[in-house]
Amino acid sequence: MPLTRGRIVGYDDERLAFGFTMLNNGEAVECQISDAAMDELAGVRGSPSTARQAQFLEQRDAIERIASDLFDDAQTVKGSVVRIFTKHIRR
Repeated sequence: MPLTRGRIVGYDDERLAFGFTMLNNGEAVECQISDAAMDELAGVRGSPSTARQAQFLEQRDAIERIASDLFDDAQTVKGSVVRIFTKHIRR
């Protein structure tokens, strides 16, 4: 079952990733997309951290679709984080 849109968490300077949540039957699932994966999806390189939220909003539908697919494909444990890396981006 596909996940549904949750909330934006924001940029994590330590992990170099943008965080957001998705909902699984009303229960929040923590998700992250790496800087490199977000740039790959947008077709750019080296975006500054200050541009990540705008970049996320531009690519939100695609990012959330990837997160939902990863969640459905994996044997997820409650409380685990869905992490999107460049290897998950298909062109």
